Amino acid sequence: MTDAKAEAGSEDAAPGYDSILLVSFGGPEKREDVMPFLENVVRGKRVPKERLLEVAEHYYGFDGKSPINDQNRALIAALRAELDAHDIDLPIYWGNRNWHPMLGDTLREMKEAGHHRALGVFTSAFSSYSGCRQYRENIEGAREEVGEGAPTVDKVRVFYNHPLFIETMVERTKEALEQLPEGRRETARIAFTAHSIPQLMADHCKYAEQLEEACRLVAEEAGRSDWQLVYQSRSGPPQVPWLGPDVVEHAEALNVIGVEELVVVPIGFISDHMEVIYDLDHELKDACEEMGMTMVRAGTAGTHPKFVAMLRELIEERLGRTDRRRAVGQHGPSHDVCPTDCCLYPVRKRRPPSEERKLDEVTGEQANEEPTAPTE
Repeated sequence: MTDAKAEAGSEDAAPGYDSILLVSFGGPEKREDVMPFLENVVRGKRVPKERLLEVAEHYYGFDGKSPINDQNRALIAALRAELDAHDIDLPIYWGNRNWHPMLGDTLREMKEAGHHRALGVFTSAFSSYSGCRQYRENIEGAREEVGEGAPTVDKVRVFYNHPLFIETMVERTKEALEQLPEGRRETARIAFTAHSIPQLMADHCKYAEQLEEACRLVAEEAGRSDWQLVYQSRSGPPQVPWLGPDVVEHAEALNVIGVEELVVVPIGFISDHMEVIYDLDHELKDACEEMGMTMVRAGTAGTHPKFVAMLRELIEERLGRTDRRRAVGQHGPSHDVCPTDCCLYPVRKRRPPSEERKLDEVTGEQANEEPTAPTE
């Protein structure tokens, strides 16, 4: 791989950070948490109760506990060890958008501890409203909740094309291929998956472009040309276009042309949380078994040493401790400071009440329901 280099922290290299904040989605940890958590996820959106109950069943199948919080705890522990090994003595805090520890509570704790300026590490590698801007809006909302003296939070750049993220996913892909019999690896197809988002959201960000680039880089390094980017975990009303093709539909199409082995690489996800283990390890796996297709799922980045080292590098960039900002591929390192119009998600005009009621009667869906964000 060839590194693209630039001046370290070219947009905001000023030292003065006194803490690190891991920002994530959050997830329930017991059955009683499930519905309050889901209500937090869809707060302000018109989502039918039946849809929430349907999603809740995914969690109840695991006794109400999502893996995401434990995975974030493991990532914090690994990052703490990595920072200590490189003499970066900043405390790591953790705040979630939708479940405890909530962002507001964490920022209040940071304020009480005397912290004023934090580096934010988001558990998302790609740019979109749901994966970046909404997190920044939630942080600002939490800061308003805390009031005067709430720490400011500057996020590190998106890392979809950082060489250590690509190397991590190359290794995960090769590990998955090795689970197949040696004579069947060359004929296996690779499907990179990411969370689908509404087409309207995709039109105002670089999410799909960044995903395509990351997939291309991983496939080239793994020596594979037989791959495709597909999407999963779509939600929202059926009349709203979302990114596709869907991973199950893709598997069905491959089955029609006689493909017998499918390796699924969830490149759009940082950890093996609920949408990975339910949508891929359960729904997709069951569909493949019914078709007689062998499906192997690659691991996510998780706490892979190269991934953790990458997070440390991104932190070092903003601390002014390195003279390069590494990236591979066609696009170079992303910006540190998001432009004001970055990842905007326009709100559609509402229909007249009479038209809205009519559409409700026909579809059973709310006519102006905003698509829900990813559940994790």
